[in-house]
Amino acid sequence: MLSRHTLFVTALCASLSPLGLAARAEPAPVDAAPKATPKADAPRIDPQAAAAPATPAIQAIVPAGTPNAETLAKEAAPKKSRELPPLVVARVSSDPVPTLSPATFLDTLKMADRYQALADAGGWASLPPGLVVKPGARDPAIPALRKHLALVGDLAADTPVSDALDAPLVVALKSFQARHGLPETGFLGRQTVAALNVPAATRQRQLAASAARQIGSNFAYGDRYVVVNIPSATVEAVDHGVVVRRYVAVVGKPDKATPRIEARITDVNLNPTWTLPVSIIKKEIIPKMRKDPGYLARERIRILGPGGTQVDPTAIDWSSEKAANYTLRQDSGLDNSLGQVRIDMPNKQAVYMHDTPSKSLFAREVRFHSHGCVRVAQVKELAGWLLEGTPGPNGAGSTWGPIEIETSIATNERLDIKLPKQIPVTFVYLTGYATPDGRAHFRDDIYGIDSPIAPMPEVATTGAIGPKAAVPPGKTLPTTQKTVLPQKTVPLEKTGASGGAASRSDAAGPAPAKPRAGKVEAGLAAPAAPPSDVPVPPGLIPIRAARPVMN
Repeated sequence: MLSRHTLFVTALCASLSPLGLAARAEPAPVDAAPKATPKADAPRIDPQAAAAPATPAIQAIVPAGTPNAETLAKEAAPKKSRELPPLVVARVSSDPVPTLSPATFLDTLKMADRYQALADAGGWASLPPGLVVKPGARDPAIPALRKHLALVGDLAADTPVSDALDAPLVVALKSFQARHGLPETGFLGRQTVAALNVPAATRQRQLAASAARQIGSNFAYGDRYVVVNIPSATVEAVDHGVVVRRYVAVVGKPDKATPRIEARITDVNLNPTWTLPVSIIKKEIIPKMRKDPGYLARERIRILGPGGTQVDPTAIDWSSEKAANYTLRQDSGLDNSLGQVRIDMPNKQAVYMHDTPSKSLFAREVRFHSHGCVRVAQVKELAGWLLEGTPGPNGAGSTWGPIEIETSIATNERLDIKLPKQIPVTFVYLTGYATPDGRAHFRDDIYGIDSPIAPMPEVATTGAIGPKAAVPPGKTLPTTQKTVLPQKTVPLEKTGASGGAASRSDAAGPAPAKPRAGKVEAGLAAPAAPPSDVPVPPGLIPIRAARPVMN
């Protein structure tokens, strides 16, 4: 008869064998739903037995390298995934008509005349600011809404009059919301009412000022081009006059405005490095290093001296600004401030489009948060469109598709892909513009440059535009017959930074020049041409504008 001690050792050895341990500690499959197990049937491990040292006999039986309970627990714990969460973006219009085309200037001028006539006729009545009406509901303010939408062309003039937000009126309201960059809900709420209550004279000023900013433009449209409308915070890829892709974007803050540019896209950079501009080194890096000496190491930012030699951060006096004399460069990677893709477009303002590791802002309706550059949601898709016709990574006959782009990014090595044919790109500031289909579109004047008397606003919500301060005594408002160009501009962002992602430190933009209003004729002021050495302020391209750098 076996002794009780022998039975105990035999049972314990069986429980600690590889098969026994696997059966007791095997984790559930990741993609399988956890099954409910009665508590009485759940396997239990005696903590004292698990912690007790093994006897010599057991050590001789248990194979070497068998994991203990602590190791098994660590292996069973879910590992932190490097996979990015699903991208959530704000809704943008699917309208195939581009914001900017060769006809935009004249179409916008004609629309400004139309809105001038509306303003001269008294415009439209304002709705109660707190008005909320759901589709199908009735309200005494609905007839005024009908009249407004009929005046601006969203509702047919012969539509039967009623005080109900009926189906035809819902369709008209969605059309109005689409033209103003609002969610197309057909619901009458705060934002839509704010946009409806903007006076006709203000809308006329937006149209006229936007048209004036197109004077002197030499933009080469071509069959394929890219448009960034700054007030819309969107990017459009245009192919033969049709918007084939429209992307949500994040553009510059009011105090770090994204400038107007006309340039050409020359390269797509995968796994870009980021060279920090001097302004960011002084304003952000030096103060952070004073408080946290390990900041650069955590952010994988190297300090490079003459000849590209790496400098130890402890060798630098952070109580001074001597660090600005060095090159600070962030390594490529998922957490690089430029993300995984940079779209290169050489220009004097040193701005560009790029990815970002912080994608939460793409879900917001108001997206004016960068340092001047333009962050693009789904930028890899835009890069794929730009790379159409470019030989792929496997030479002639191969292409750059999503798989090829992702495979190259996975190497974590920088790759600069030159486009065989450069693609024109322009950053425009159109708060009011007309399209060839006869529709007028409006966005907020986020930089406060449409009106010379309007103060620089905080980031505005749609419809909250126009002067916020009373006119000083002795001064009068300019009439809509005398729309002058803005005399107040937002300074150019020297760094071209975008939410911590900036351009090269040696490509700083020039200091802004003060624009000079020209003679006012026919409701439109032609800007005076500055000398060729005067930089172009954001929101204005004079007739003799400085040409962007083309490499």
